[in-house]
Amino acid sequence: MSTLIKNATILAFAMTSALALTACNVDKTQEGELPDVDVSAEGGELPAYDVETPEVDVDTETVPVAVPDVDVEMPDEPDTEATDEVDSSADDEVGDPEEDGAG
Repeated sequence: MSTLIKNATILAFAMTSALALTACNVDKTQEGELPDVDVSAEGGELPAYDVETPEVDVDTETVPVAVPDVDVEMPDEPDTEATDEVDSSADDEVGDPEEDGAG
């Protein structure tokens, strides 16, 4: 692992830890205990903590949203004939950006 990646990982972990710890009030309520280390190690005990997180108030607000009125006209007879032709009239309606002065 390159030094740059290792340093970036350590920095990211430190910043994340600092952010997490500034948002909480943590009180240690019990001491931890390391395991006895031998060929058959016995399990240790993690310390217990009381964590008081900050209160977050979330309000909701009803806001009217303007929705466009769209009229769709359906053809009387559906076009069931499959063709390879391309309707170029749709391209003519959009126009050329250079002709419109945009671009």
